[in-house]
Amino acid sequence: MTKVVGIKFKNGGKLYYFAPKEGEVYERNTPVVVETSKGLEFAWVAYPTKEVDESELVPPLKPIVRIATQKDKDFYAECEAKKPQAIRQCKEKILKYGLDMKLVDCEYTFDGSKIIFFFTSATRVDFRELVKDLAATFKNRIELRQVGTRDETKYVGGIAPCGRVCCCAGNMPEFKKVSIKMAKTQGLSLNPGKISGLCGKLMCCLSYENDYYADASKKVPKIGSEVGTPDGKAIVVAVNMLKMEVKTKKDDGNGGCIWKDYKVDQIKFKKPIVQETEKQDSDEE
Repeated sequence: MTKVVGIKFKNGGKLYYFAPKEGEVYERNTPVVVETSKGLEFAWVAYPTKEVDESELVPPLKPIVRIATQKDKDFYAECEAKKPQAIRQCKEKILKYGLDMKLVDCEYTFDGSKIIFFFTSATRVDFRELVKDLAATFKNRIELRQVGTRDETKYVGGIAPCGRVCCCAGNMPEFKKVSIKMAKTQGLSLNPGKISGLCGKLMCCLSYENDYYADASKKVPKIGSEVGTPDGKAIVVAVNMLKMEVKTKKDDGNGGCIWKDYKVDQIKFKKPIVQETEKQDSDEE
């Protein structure tokens, strides 16, 4: 077992493990300075010191340099205060050069040696002249980094159709694979407007309950199939996999229909054959 501290660089961001400094006590949300492959970075403690199995670690385990001093906090706040102006100036220069790109966010490295601008674009962009202009304006090293539309929503944030903050910006450290098959399994409408998030891609939350629905779908009859009920044969018209109930209809003999709900264990039907391996949907994200 190895002692580690859980560190996050952004709210809702991925959790990283760092080695604690001997003699220091870390509490949740304590600002710290850590050593990464990019150099020194400002971050926060997500989880205090704990022990984890070495199999959970990605070597080498980088150290926490120090608990952030007031000088560190002031410098970080100063960099954050510069961001709005940097974004505004970069957008003006993008328009100046007529580039087909959308600026999403920017960040200053903790040592102040570089400014990174994040953007989205449907095509490859030649931004060499833009980089030169930005370097001359800010008197600093400049990096332009292209990100996807899902990353854009993660950076910008927003309110999802459910009324809560977007999962990617609030509580989801890493993107998960989502496919249209998940929506089919959960019996959701396949209307893109109903199952797509602000980024235009399939909603990340489709993966949250997918394991339950994938298992439940093997225990219920298919819609449109014929089943045996305590009242005779009937046709399945709807399935509720949360309540494990089935809505059926049958001919009443007088030209009408009888609609009735049954628990799954009250009916008889041929259960689908479960394949050992299933082909993944081609539209997996």
